[in-house]
Amino acid sequence: MKRVLIWVLSLWSVVGIGLSRSEDGLEELKAKESLLSYLEKNAVSPGANHPLMVPLTLIQRAASKGAVCLDGTPPGYHLDRGFGSGANSWLIQLEGGGWCNSIRTCVFRKTTRRGSSKFMEKQINFTGILSNKAEENPDFYNWNRVKLRYCDGASFAGEGQNEANQLYFRGQRIWSAAMEELMSKGMQNAQQALLSGCSAGGLASILHCDEFKDLFPKTTKVKCLSDAGLFLDARNVAGGYTLRDVYGGVVTLQGVQKNLPNTCTSQMDPTSCFFPQNLVANIKTPMFLLNAAYDAWQVQESLIPSSADPHGLWHECKMDRSHCNSSQLQFLQDFRNQMLKAVNVFSKSNQNGLFINSCFAHCQSERQDTWYENDSPRIGNKAIGVSVGDWFFDRTAVKAIDCPYPCDNTCHNLVFK
Repeated sequence: MKRVLIWVLSLWSVVGIGLSRSEDGLEELKAKESLLSYLEKNAVSPGANHPLMVPLTLIQRAASKGAVCLDGTPPGYHLDRGFGSGANSWLIQLEGGGWCNSIRTCVFRKTTRRGSSKFMEKQINFTGILSNKAEENPDFYNWNRVKLRYCDGASFAGEGQNEANQLYFRGQRIWSAAMEELMSKGMQNAQQALLSGCSAGGLASILHCDEFKDLFPKTTKVKCLSDAGLFLDARNVAGGYTLRDVYGGVVTLQGVQKNLPNTCTSQMDPTSCFFPQNLVANIKTPMFLLNAAYDAWQVQESLIPSSADPHGLWHECKMDRSHCNSSQLQFLQDFRNQMLKAVNVFSKSNQNGLFINSCFAHCQSERQDTWYENDSPRIGNKAIGVSVGDWFFDRTAVKAIDCPYPCDNTCHNLVFK
């Protein structure tokens, strides 16, 4: 059954996500924040009738290491303990939520849960890959499952501060402090571990994958999953490079360069080395890329930002793919082709996995309806949850690439109204 998820927006409100340099106004920043919340929180699929609510733990000793959120508050995580055969297995899910690339957007971010633990929910619902029910998450339900909260705005990779505006860019330190804390909570005894993440957290799982592997002895089975983290250095509808401009700001403002892989920075500029397409082929640890070929966030914010479409010629297409004309659809097909080209070398490695479905979606591992349900998205009749499990446990190779839109009728496509 094809499922369409609809979110009601005021017609012209969502035009970026606190990113572009030209935007003004608090209301605009709030609208962008709400789009992120919709895409990355389980807005439509709350999971089971008896949701698993997991409390927030703040890493109090992180502050002494300078490992703090943008506003100086301690970082946090949610941990649900494993049991039975999964007691010594660990899944770390890195939260997503865009980036801040200017003083103004980072100052705004301090007033939200994406920049301060003061505003983080005291408990959150674990669904999809974080569910503790075998019927919802057959391969990882009894593992120790952790959601690491995201409050630095640079995919856990920044190092610096801005004293005038009391901003702390400490993403890399948060990563290190969180790993140290979890190792002390039993992760050091892990027999197997999976680092995962969605959106900006999916980019973070790519950036930190080999670091994660190095935490463990060679006998531990360690792999990484990036969900909706394959952000492309793509041209927008006006011919500009929206995301490159954003990433340039993030890398420069937050001091990300020193934490990027030398295998990339020795050959390319630092901004290019924040793009996954220039990183994934050099990751030594087994990695799985899960992505919608027409990633809903990238369509909205990278390909068709309002700044690139001042007359609104793309507005209807951007909100609902069924309103795209043939030339607009071809532009989106070209984006899919860029994505497939970007993973070409990566996909040739036997240890890596792929699931690129031709859907207008974003973040499919944490939503129950897209991770593992009777009508979940499929490629070759195999759901995402099954595909990731098959790859992690080496049951079978998974290199699943969908036929182009509109051939897949299992998608849970996002439509904006």
